[in-house]
Amino acid sequence: MSTPSTPGAATAGPDLLARTVDDPRLRRSILIGVCVALMAVIASVSGLNVAQPQIALAFNASQGEVLWMINIYTVTLAALLLPLGAVGDRWGRKPVLITGLTVFGLASVVAGLATGSEMMLAARFFSGVGAAMIMPVTLSVITSTFPDAERSKAIGVWTGVAGGGGILGMYLSALLVDVANWRWLFVLPVVLVLVAILLAVRTIPNSRESSAHRFDVIGSLTSLVAVVGFILLLHEGAERGWTAPTTVISLLVGTVGVIAFVLWELRQPAPLLDVRLFRERGLSSGSLTLLGVFGVQAGIFVVLFPYFQAVLGWSGLRSTLALMPMALLMMVTSTLAPRLAARVGARVTMASGIFLGGAGLALMAVLVSVDGGYLSVLPGMVAMGLGMGLSMTPSTEAITGSLPRESQGVASALNDVTREFGTALGVALLGAVLTAGYRSAIDSRLDGVPDTAAAAAREGIANALAVPDETAGGAASLARAARESFVDGWQQAMWAGVAVMAVLWVYVLARGPRRAGTVVYPAE
Repeated sequence: MSTPSTPGAATAGPDLLARTVDDPRLRRSILIGVCVALMAVIASVSGLNVAQPQIALAFNASQGEVLWMINIYTVTLAALLLPLGAVGDRWGRKPVLITGLTVFGLASVVAGLATGSEMMLAARFFSGVGAAMIMPVTLSVITSTFPDAERSKAIGVWTGVAGGGGILGMYLSALLVDVANWRWLFVLPVVLVLVAILLAVRTIPNSRESSAHRFDVIGSLTSLVAVVGFILLLHEGAERGWTAPTTVISLLVGTVGVIAFVLWELRQPAPLLDVRLFRERGLSSGSLTLLGVFGVQAGIFVVLFPYFQAVLGWSGLRSTLALMPMALLMMVTSTLAPRLAARVGARVTMASGIFLGGAGLALMAVLVSVDGGYLSVLPGMVAMGLGMGLSMTPSTEAITGSLPRESQGVASALNDVTREFGTALGVALLGAVLTAGYRSAIDSRLDGVPDTAAAAAREGIANALAVPDETAGGAASLARAARESFVDGWQQAMWAGVAVMAVLWVYVLARGPRRAGTVVYPAE
């Protein structure tokens, strides 16, 4: 039963909330519960990528349809994060979390049993709805229930799961596809959901924020339009071209949505998101850091997977396993970052992580080669893992600490939206640089190659490797040329990432959060 509340104050079961502060075992159970729920969401973002060919064959679907099965989940998740994060603050974090887990779990069951493309698309859409209820609540439960002394450590664990969980989920998904078939991909999130529901019912206290003002429906709708527009812009621009009609329309829709959202929020006494708060060092630097770091991380995956599979000839499972050192280092360092931030300050910790991430990109640009193998990219991956872990936790805490406690669902959602935008932006940017660099390099290596084979090689390294052996000039020499051209494109993509990280590093040094140690949550 909830206690009486005043506007802007949190309400929760008093006995359980009191025990949460005093009982370390209960806090540990709460943290495990929200991290298991988060892992289910994160694993589903990347899991379907490893089974694209199998799903296309099972449903007789085109590549475009398969991509929409993947993208509809991320687009729905990103679009609904802000409004559903606010719903969690008002209606109660525990019931919204359990409702989201139920919707997500049932949708995953339907996806695993899908008999056609339409059924899969609908299931993935509702998975995105459930995920948008789960993801912001997992972080706001931590910020609203953990005492100040424990909050930074808990956020560090949450951040590690959010950052490294995608790689771990991708590996487990690839393992399930190799051992069984693609339908087993959805067993993992269902199992995680069942565990998370059990822990949520037993241990997670309910908390909510009362308000004298109505829910910001117009702000929610305009934020949805803005997010969908810009996410589609990044997805469609990378896929169809930046001047394609769909891309241009997405840009216009996103721009109109942002303008309408900002103008509306500036006039509201209780806005969904007070845009004036972006003047705060913590909110602006934390958001930009997550945008850049997750963008670079996502862009790295676009480059690493073709390198492992096309250049080194590895399987999808082995390629995913090769990413584990970076993922594990990221997860471990995320839990250690709060200690460092308490000693030297959040700004120095964030800047150090960004510097290490940029150094990792530079190492991969300098050391990578066709014959260098895995050891030529491992040092850069290690530096990237360390850097991302150091920068993500203080950035997340800077964002959540910049908004009032009664808006922690919105703060958590903003943190998640920033990650989603960063991911889409990184794939678009580094993927485009890689593609352009590859095509420029392969053109200079196609002398004497028949037109048909040359056209295939220009499409990408996978197409070049598929050229028949009887091709004039030899398929082996064309494959070698394609691998060398891919490395050239890789190096250009890495240097583009270094430039992004360098700009971000300078910004954080100049405008990073001033406070060191525990973030003080502002009150209205």
